[in-house]
Amino acid sequence: MLKGSITVFHVLLSLGLIATVLLQSGKSAGLSGAIAGGAETFFGKKKGLDELLHKLTTFIAIGFMLTAIILALLK
Repeated sequence: MLKGSITVFHVLLSLGLIATVLLQSGKSAGLSGAIAGGAETFFGKKKGLDELLHKLTTFIAIGFMLTAIILALLK
């Protein structure tokens, strides 16, 4: 029962980790950075959302690692 609930939580954390990583903006490399770079100088970049996603990714990754270690010990 305990192992099953931790496994479900681990899968949910993995999906959340994938989603938060994909939602983060890149380093503006390549052609997309050249196009969007000019607009960022006029309108500014949304820093608040990027910082929130970075912190959220960190917490989800820590939870993912802890559940992975717990599942490995329960095996």
